[in-house]
Amino acid sequence: MVAATVFIAATTLLAKALGTAALGAPLHPFQITFGRFLFAAIAVFATVAALRPTIGTAQWRWHLGRVICGWGGVTLMFAAVATIPLAEATAISFLNPIVAMVLAVILMGESAGPVRWSAAAIAVAGAILLLRPGMGVVAPGALLALGAALALGAEVLFIKRLTRTEGPLAILAFSNGIGLVLATLTALPVWQPPTHPQWAAMVALGVLMACAQGCFVNSLRRAETSLVTPFSYLTLVFAGLYDLVIFGVLPDAVGWAGAALIVLGAGLLAWREGRARPALPLTPSGGSRS
Repeated sequence: MVAATVFIAATTLLAKALGTAALGAPLHPFQITFGRFLFAAIAVFATVAALRPTIGTAQWRWHLGRVICGWGGVTLMFAAVATIPLAEATAISFLNPIVAMVLAVILMGESAGPVRWSAAAIAVAGAILLLRPGMGVVAPGALLALGAALALGAEVLFIKRLTRTEGPLAILAFSNGIGLVLATLTALPVWQPPTHPQWAAMVALGVLMACAQGCFVNSLRRAETSLVTPFSYLTLVFAGLYDLVIFGVLPDAVGWAGAALIVLGAGLLAWREGRARPALPLTPSGGSRS
């Protein structure tokens, strides 16, 4: 999950560049999502062709639900980062682990004791601190990011359900294939010719998203949703690091405090799980060897 956050933070930076005038005339969020699905699908299908994993009968209703939530979530997120600062949009949208955690407890019967709830609360406090409420967040953009959080939180449950019967590569192949069809249909009415830098950014966006998906799906296959999803808050930390390295933006005291709370919450979860259960093998029985 931590590796997934490294890639996800990079995709939000690329989406910001594509949705603003950084690389040419701003692209519509539907078109950015199309680029994400197109090049992620190419990367996933190339991997499937090389490794030739066993792919059984697809659970179509779960795949379709996952694709709809995922497509909606990333599109809303891409729209949000183009209208409000990246840190604020990321902070709002990554409330999705709490959405996933609550839904997993209610709908999937997973347990979340006081330590997990406390750790999640600490991470949420860090996200709220980074959001800087009342300091100029644009309401429409904030609502877009909140919608992204709800959609992506629901997507986690579909992924978790799929990992019970299907391997990570099968899940990625079906979701990116179906998602590409949906993204193409929605991008056609708003299409405009991308510049060469925009094409390059969309290639990078798709490949990085495929890497993030692979890490994300494998994490859900190896542990309970309520354990691993709060670690996705680390995306905020890596987004801050990218801002520093690429744009020379050094987080202020509020930013450091928010990042520290997020890391504290994730560390508390890891400590609790380390004491409560034996370490999981790298390749658990029935798990993916990809």
